[in-house]
Amino acid sequence: MEQENTVTKLYNVGISYKKADVKVRGTFSITKENQILLLEDAKQNGIEGLFVLSTCNRTEITGFAKHPFELISLLIKYSNGSVESFIPVSNVYKNKDAVEHLFRIGTGLESQILGDYEIVGQLKAAYKQAKKLGTTNAYLERLMNLVLQASKDVKNNTKLSSGTTSVAYAAIQYIIDNVQDYNNKNILIYGLGKIGQNTIKNILEYTNNKSLTVINRTQEKAVQFASEFSGIKVADFNELENEIEKSDILIVSTGSSKPTVTVNQLKSKRPNLVIDLSIPSNVDLAVKELENTNLINVDELSEITDKTLQIRENEIPHTEEIIKKYKAEFNEWISIRKYVPAVNALKESLKAIQYDEIDFHSRKIKDFNVEQAELVTSRMIQKITTQFVKHLKDENTSVDQSIEVISKMFHINELSIHENN
Repeated sequence: MEQENTVTKLYNVGISYKKADVKVRGTFSITKENQILLLEDAKQNGIEGLFVLSTCNRTEITGFAKHPFELISLLIKYSNGSVESFIPVSNVYKNKDAVEHLFRIGTGLESQILGDYEIVGQLKAAYKQAKKLGTTNAYLERLMNLVLQASKDVKNNTKLSSGTTSVAYAAIQYIIDNVQDYNNKNILIYGLGKIGQNTIKNILEYTNNKSLTVINRTQEKAVQFASEFSGIKVADFNELENEIEKSDILIVSTGSSKPTVTVNQLKSKRPNLVIDLSIPSNVDLAVKELENTNLINVDELSEITDKTLQIRENEIPHTEEIIKKYKAEFNEWISIRKYVPAVNALKESLKAIQYDEIDFHSRKIKDFNVEQAELVTSRMIQKITTQFVKHLKDENTSVDQSIEVISKMFHINELSIHENN
């Protein structure tokens, strides 16, 4: 009974956006400094094979332990959360389920936005940090390699990450698809909330436009944001009408309860395109009637994102088939890793019998040919062990049971085999 208590299993414990809101997730977030302290703490206390992942959407610890509470205790210790608040929103996965969970994370199936691959980079960084601190093992190394291979396979051979999933990105995609020579157009961003900031980041990432102007009611916020990037001009709020008139494309992301852009502010044929990312709409709908101006709002952009999500959802079965392939490869590796010590122990037991018998007969039989006897019996040992390997590889074989029988038959002591598959 005491031996069973020493067996470690693979666990994944943590919280995610699925059960915990932003506020709760914030309390369980683990800083980079504390992640290092957590890994060092685990190492000092003999917890083998462990890494920690902490993002805005999830905080999780994956590692080997005798009981999941060992990992939960570490999570609580190095975050601001409590056991009481953890239990109702937590996830605890063991062995096969923990492996499945990591594959689903790495392929984008568990992302808040289906198919979002940002988590892959975060997963790589988390594992790299643990490896640097010496808290990983061969099991996790093999698992992570296959998770990343599956991730690449899904990205290259499915549409799980294709298309547009946020209105901030959809706006830029609309410009790219519908505005000729968009890199040379004057773009004005009015409003610097989260959507406005993401829109600017998308413009900088997905276009080569160098004529980008930002206006915000609080200019200090605009100046501070613009200072983090190059090529962004900040205009005074009082110059809003003049800047609108100079722009070819106006993107509005203000947070007002009534229109912040009216027909009267559009004095000339410019801008040709107005994109309203505000909820409720902050551009007067009468702008839609202007002859030379095209008004696009969140509802129209959401249609693009809805179509994308439908395409992505259709790719889930294909993604799961890819995961199944890499999991099978991992399970095959685990099986081999599990029975190799048993095969070696059996071979050593048979060699001991071989030595005793040859020694016995060499003393009893005159002119006994030791060399010939060793050759014949060695071939027999090889054939027996080969047959044992074939038996263990059979899909109908219970590996644990077979190893236990062989251990009893040949009086083999403990075979240090982890119960992790």
